[in-house]
Amino acid sequence: MNPLRYKKILELLKRRQTDLTLCLDQVHKPNNVSAIIRSADATGVHNIHAVWPNKKMKMLSHTSAGARNWVYVDVHNSIDDACEIFRNKSMQILVTDLHEKSVDFREVDYTKPTAIILGGEKFGTSQTAKDNACQPINIPMLGMVESLNVSVAAALILFEAQRQRSIKNFYDRNPYPLSEDEIQKILFEKGYPILAKVVKRKALPYPHINSEGQICAPDSWWSLVRQHP
Repeated sequence: MNPLRYKKILELLKRRQTDLTLCLDQVHKPNNVSAIIRSADATGVHNIHAVWPNKKMKMLSHTSAGARNWVYVDVHNSIDDACEIFRNKSMQILVTDLHEKSVDFREVDYTKPTAIILGGEKFGTSQTAKDNACQPINIPMLGMVESLNVSVAAALILFEAQRQRSIKNFYDRNPYPLSEDEIQKILFEKGYPILAKVVKRKALPYPHINSEGQICAPDSWWSLVRQHP
């Protein structure tokens, strides 16, 4: 791996905010999913969650070719399943909703571990999502329309979260960093994508990536990699 690429990937991974995430509740338009993933990547979000409208929508996990390579999409069968994971991680669960108890999205403390549920284009967030959330939030609107495009809403909320976290230096002194094992995994998969496909196909263990971005592996491992098929 090129040393500059190694350094860039490593710096990116060290800034990833593992305790900040989105959950897409029935979002079904590929262009919106793509834009949301881009915003997640730009604000240091490591992975997002999704509940698709139907099984055919799993293809949405592979949109946004560039950003999608760096933001993982965890797909769940239901909002309940996703929220159980958030609660197990002691995350505050927010939901976009025009409820009378909704607060301005800028009033929330996003330096806490946070999961934000965003609703689908047609019906918004489901009642199940609202029931699971601890706080509804809204984006104040001054025009005739009541809501923004879901991808625009996601960007506004995420960049407010980034602003708050930057003030507290979360991107320099990450309180919830990726584990060393996860960093090693991503360094190999993203730094050596073709080789990683071969290793996965052969079910071989991943090698160690050293401080210069190079693979450290015994000759026996390389021998197995080169064997056919």
